[in-house]
Amino acid sequence: MTIHPPPPAQTPPPPFHSLPASAVLAATDASPKGLDQAEAARRLAEHGPNLLPAPRRRNAVVRLLLQFHNVLIYVLIGSALVTAVLGHWIDTGVIVAVVIANAVIGFIQEGRAEQAMDAIRGMLAPRAAVLRDGRRRGVDTADLVPGDIVLIESGDRVPADLRLIAARGLRAEEAALTGESVPVDKGTAPVAASAPLGDRASMLFSGTLIAAGTGRGVVVATGTATQIGHISGMLAEVQELTTPLVQQMDSFARWLTLFILIVAGSLLVYGQFVGHLPFGEFFMAVVGLSVAAIPEGLPAVLTITLAVGVQAMARRHAIVRRLPAIETLGSVSVICSDKTGTLTRNEMMAASLAAGDALWTVTGNGYAPQGAVVVQEGHDSAALLADLGQAAALCNDATLHHTDGQWRVEGDPMEGALLALAEKIAGAGAMAGGTRLDAIPFDAAHRYMAVLHRDGAGRATIHVKGAPEAVLAICADQGTAAGGTAPLDARAWHARVERLAAEGQRVIALARCAAPADMTAIGPEDLAGRLTLIGLVGLIDPPRPEAIAAVADCHAAGIRVKMITGDHAATARAIGHQIGLKNSARVLTGADIHEMDDAELAEAAISTDIFARTSPAHKLRLVTALQSRGLTVAMTGDGVNDAPALKRADAGIAMGQKGSEAAKEAAELVLVDDNFASIAAAVREGRTVYDNIKKVISWTLPTNAGEAATIMVALFAGLSLPISAVQILWVNLITTVTLGLALAFEPSEPGTMRRPPRPRGQPLLSGMLVWHIVLVSVLFLVAVFGIYAYAIDRGHSQALAQTMAMNMIVVLEIFHLFFIRNIHGTSLTWTAARGTRVVWTCVLTVTAAQFAVTYLSPLQAMFGTSAVPLTEGLLIVGIGAVFFALIETEKQMRLALSRAANG
Repeated sequence: MTIHPPPPAQTPPPPFHSLPASAVLAATDASPKGLDQAEAARRLAEHGPNLLPAPRRRNAVVRLLLQFHNVLIYVLIGSALVTAVLGHWIDTGVIVAVVIANAVIGFIQEGRAEQAMDAIRGMLAPRAAVLRDGRRRGVDTADLVPGDIVLIESGDRVPADLRLIAARGLRAEEAALTGESVPVDKGTAPVAASAPLGDRASMLFSGTLIAAGTGRGVVVATGTATQIGHISGMLAEVQELTTPLVQQMDSFARWLTLFILIVAGSLLVYGQFVGHLPFGEFFMAVVGLSVAAIPEGLPAVLTITLAVGVQAMARRHAIVRRLPAIETLGSVSVICSDKTGTLTRNEMMAASLAAGDALWTVTGNGYAPQGAVVVQEGHDSAALLADLGQAAALCNDATLHHTDGQWRVEGDPMEGALLALAEKIAGAGAMAGGTRLDAIPFDAAHRYMAVLHRDGAGRATIHVKGAPEAVLAICADQGTAAGGTAPLDARAWHARVERLAAEGQRVIALARCAAPADMTAIGPEDLAGRLTLIGLVGLIDPPRPEAIAAVADCHAAGIRVKMITGDHAATARAIGHQIGLKNSARVLTGADIHEMDDAELAEAAISTDIFARTSPAHKLRLVTALQSRGLTVAMTGDGVNDAPALKRADAGIAMGQKGSEAAKEAAELVLVDDNFASIAAAVREGRTVYDNIKKVISWTLPTNAGEAATIMVALFAGLSLPISAVQILWVNLITTVTLGLALAFEPSEPGTMRRPPRPRGQPLLSGMLVWHIVLVSVLFLVAVFGIYAYAIDRGHSQALAQTMAMNMIVVLEIFHLFFIRNIHGTSLTWTAARGTRVVWTCVLTVTAAQFAVTYLSPLQAMFGTSAVPLTEGLLIVGIGAVFFALIETEKQMRLALSRAANG
């Protein structure tokens, strides 16, 4: 038998961005003159249309039915069935209305969520200009194939991934894909195979915009093979996590149901074989026990609590797309934020000027031409500043507009920032007048722009702006503070460039020279060795001032803020330092992340706060790595590149104004004002919602347990029931829904944002809550049996004794409500006693209803009640006050012990 050696491993071909243009044409079997129609049709059949596939859609009926596939809804439906069997139609109607409303809201929101893929597909250009059969023609974007030659110019949306084979002054706006805050220069020169997405200057990516210039590129990827197609695929594969509340309510509902079934079954067995009681009568008593034990109003109140949170969030400029996301915000322990447009304004602004021996700082806000230029080092020079302002204004193709109270730029954002700088230096209209005679557009080949300008006096001047290394190379001397010139010290200027770049600023150089009065055109040969360097301008995308305060608020609340951006490491480090990130000295790049396995990344993600030059896959891995350490992660972003991470995060937060539709549809929350500060406010609301949910649970479970314990003891002891089954239904209908509802509207407690976030796996039933349930149940048991025994001992009728016991339960629940409103502090303050309008409305409603059922004849006949004398009523209220004093004293002892242990 002949043994054949394994074939040699196939080395994957090098990426297109690292190949020369000629090699790319050969690899794609393309010609500079384009494909012929027959070959284009063959390739279209082979590769398929240049479209992103539509996701599989569920039938609308199935989507509607799936809205009921939720543990909260199951509990609601079960409660509705129990109340319907017992003939309590009002209660049934309320629960059914909540179920239907919840399903309709979920159906609508899910329909919107399915538009995430549509939003990405909508970024593709509808038409493209290509060379076919050697001639230019327009074709549908869907008909583009690998090897097509596409013609691109300013304002176009790139229709597919292109490898450039020709470019003139080409700049692309890639913020939505890479996070780059300004348009990036594009050229035909190959780059390193390992270059991150944002550094692939020889490539144009589908869905991005051309900011300036013209170009020609060969199609190297279409449809799902494009970079935006990869993001679409990632978005479809990302698994959405269920929220901690839904997980805990699911587990709690199962265990509670099992517990009640075991207790009910044990009682039936006991009554049948031990007590030998009539089965029908005893069965109804057990049903009454089950109704008392099951908090059937709890899911409805929880849903309403979340809905109230939605309205509160809206007032804080945060739109909630899924109800449970509100509660998730309350448990957030890490916020992963995009930089561009989220922590920063996504607007360029001149921050520093360097000329002569001086360094100036520029103040202001965005593109608004208001601000000051203040000297920080060296000698101030009005002449140099005037030259800087003139060059910034004249060597410029952008315009500024003031509309709706905001300054906006039309054109290159960097040139808009230079226009604002010129007006800060010389005032509005100072550069008006004169005529531009000719210009050399910016081109990646020479990396500068030059203009020939003649002023009103007939003097001709050439102004140049561009990359410092390119401009310095063609300068002969430099300007001085006195208005003259001096020999050029290139080494010193390069050092100043490095200093500004280290502060995260993008640096451009400005130069000028006089031209003959009769010159009407310029070329590169007119510049070399003739220019006088004026100085440097450092530009930044400034951090939002409110973001700095919001980051500090998050840190005070125990929430770590991490910046994940596609921008350069130096820029990210500088912004991180300015906004106050805790560990702003260390930066991990996408290349570093790529080299790490999941365990190493999880370790690094905990200790690092700034991640630069990241791709969508890196962002997704970082979110997953943090979640693997048990952290609850919120992710903010605005670009298409953020969509997969937004979907994966526990709480995805998209920017509403500048955010892409794909980002908004992938997120659970949308910030209307694009303000990072709104996140801190939303976290506060989320914590308040969770506190209120916890208050509802902490109020409902002990009171239901107290009612159930009263019936259980009576049944096991063979005593008469101190409260009838129909009276239990009345109490549950009136108190559980009405009083529990009051807690949904509770405001934030003091210190809400000074508590650390709760652990992701913290159980809903904590040890403290279990203890509180036991304590309150025992006190309920003692009070209800005590008042019932007291009534029987006084010779009152069975009906009156049960009425007094029923009123005792209601009074205890009202006092328990005032206790539970302040679970983190004292309830013995005037503010706590004063309560809120909602609390007192609910208390007065319950009191009026209880008076009606106690004293009105028709209701007495229906519920088997009897009028309670005044003295007995005062006794009931007095026992309630003693109950309140006992549980409040226990809470203060517990808080004192906690402070002593932590102090």
